[in-house]
Amino acid sequence: MGIVAGLDSSSAFTRIVVCDADTGAVLRQGYAPHPVEAKAAEVDPQAWLLSLGEAAGGGLLEGVQAIGVSAQQHGLVPLDRQGNLVRPALVGNDKRAQVAAADLVDLLGGRQAWAEAVGSVPQSAQPIAKLRWMARHEPEIAAKVAAVMQPHDWLVWQLLGRPARRITDRGAASGTGFWSAESGGWRPDLVELALGHQAALPEVLGPSEAAGTTPEGLLISAGTGETMAAAFGLGVGVGDVVVSLGASGSVMAVHHEALADPSGVITSFADATGMHLPVVHTLNAVRALRGTAELLGVDTLEELSELALKSTPGASGLVLLPYLEGERTPQLPHTAGTLSGLRRESMKREHLARAAFEGMLCSLADAMEVLRGRGVEVRRVFLLGAAAELGAVQACAPSLFGAQVVVPQPADYAAIGAARQAAWALGVAEGTLDEATPPSWQGAAAQVLEPGEELPVGQAVRQQYVATRDQIHPGAFGDGGS
Repeated sequence: MGIVAGLDSSSAFTRIVVCDADTGAVLRQGYAPHPVEAKAAEVDPQAWLLSLGEAAGGGLLEGVQAIGVSAQQHGLVPLDRQGNLVRPALVGNDKRAQVAAADLVDLLGGRQAWAEAVGSVPQSAQPIAKLRWMARHEPEIAAKVAAVMQPHDWLVWQLLGRPARRITDRGAASGTGFWSAESGGWRPDLVELALGHQAALPEVLGPSEAAGTTPEGLLISAGTGETMAAAFGLGVGVGDVVVSLGASGSVMAVHHEALADPSGVITSFADATGMHLPVVHTLNAVRALRGTAELLGVDTLEELSELALKSTPGASGLVLLPYLEGERTPQLPHTAGTLSGLRRESMKREHLARAAFEGMLCSLADAMEVLRGRGVEVRRVFLLGAAAELGAVQACAPSLFGAQVVVPQPADYAAIGAARQAAWALGVAEGTLDEATPPSWQGAAAQVLEPGEELPVGQAVRQQYVATRDQIHPGAFGDGGS
C-alpha cells in the first residue's frame, strides 16, 4: 500500500516515524526538541512547527503518501475571526484555572450534571476551564476569541495550508470538556457558559476519515491526542488495560461505552477507533519510589528494586499507603502517606523498599478496581514507563493486579499510532481498507508475565493493603476499590 508517517508533538519534542503501511514496520525516524521551555504554561504554537520541520529534515518524509498527527492534550489555541492567535497557547500543565473549573461545576448545577453532559467533571487542565479563566482574568482578550482549537487541530490546519475548514477527531475533542463522548457531539452551550459568547469549533472526523491533502498532495488523516494515539499504536483492545508509571500514575482501559462519573474519578475519553477510553489517575506512582530511595540513601531506582527483591511478599507486614502528595484516587487531596505494620523484625531497609513497590502497585490496582466496578473487562495489563523495566515491579505486578502483565519494548507508540491512522485513511482512500477496520499491524514487541503460582500470595498482599487503607481512610472508596 505504500509508506506512511506519524508524528507526535508532545509538550517538549516532536518525534516522527515512517512506517510500511501494510506491516507497520518502522523504516526511519526523526526527532527534534521544541525550542521552548518544556514546562512553560504558555507557548507560541510556531515553536511546534519549527520543531516539526527540524524533525522532518534530511528527506525523512521522502516517498511518504499519508501522515497522521498526534499531539499533547488539553492545550488551548484561541483564534480571532481571521484565524490569528489572540494570545499564546495555554498548554496542559497550566494549573491557573483551578478556581475557574470549580466555578464551572457550580454554574451547570453540580458534578452530576457535568458527568451526564460530557462524561467528566471540569479540571484545571481542560480547555473549558482555560476559557473560563480567560473570561475572568483576560476579558478583553477573551472577547476577541472567535474560534477554539487544540494543538493537534492547529498542526493539522497548518499542514493543510490553513483552509476555511478546521477539523479535529473524537479523541482530541473528548478532552476539551465541551464535547460529549456519549452523544458524539459538541456542546457549544458549554463554550458560551465558560467564555461568555459562542466560538467556532472544529468539525469532528471519524477515525478513518482524512482531513485533506497538503498542497503537495500528501494525505493528512484525522489525527488525535497523544493518549489515544499511544493506545492505537500499542494495539490494545477490549479487555486490555494500560497502566502508566510516571511520577503520577494512570490506568486506562478500552471500553465499548462512555462512563459518566459524577465523582470525577473517571475521565471518559473517546479513542482513535470508535471505542472509549475511561481513565483513572493517581497522584503518586514513581514519586513514591523516589521518595523511598532518598529515605534509604539509595541512588537509583534499580538499586531500590534490588533491595526490595531481598524482602518477601508482604514486606514482613509493612504496608505503605503512598499518598505523599495527597491523592486523587481515592479523593484525599489533603492527606499524607502512611507506613503501617512497624515491628522490630520489619524495620529493615529491604522491607521498606518492598513496601514501596507493593504500595505503588496496590494504589494503581485500586484505580483499576474503580474501572472494574463499572463493568470494564480486565484480561491483560500493559505496563508503561521506565519503571516497568524494574525487577521488583515485574515480580510484584502480575499477582497484585491478578492478570497477565505485558511490558512492551520502549517505542514511540503515539507516533506509531498516528502512522497507523494515516495508513487507515490511505487504505480507505485507495479502496483497500474498510472504514470500520483499521490496518492489522503487528502488535508491540513485549515481555509477557503471568501471575502463576504467586497469585494467591499476591492477592493476600493486596488484601492486607486494602484492610490498612480502609482502616485509616474508612469510606474513601465507598463500595469500590477493594
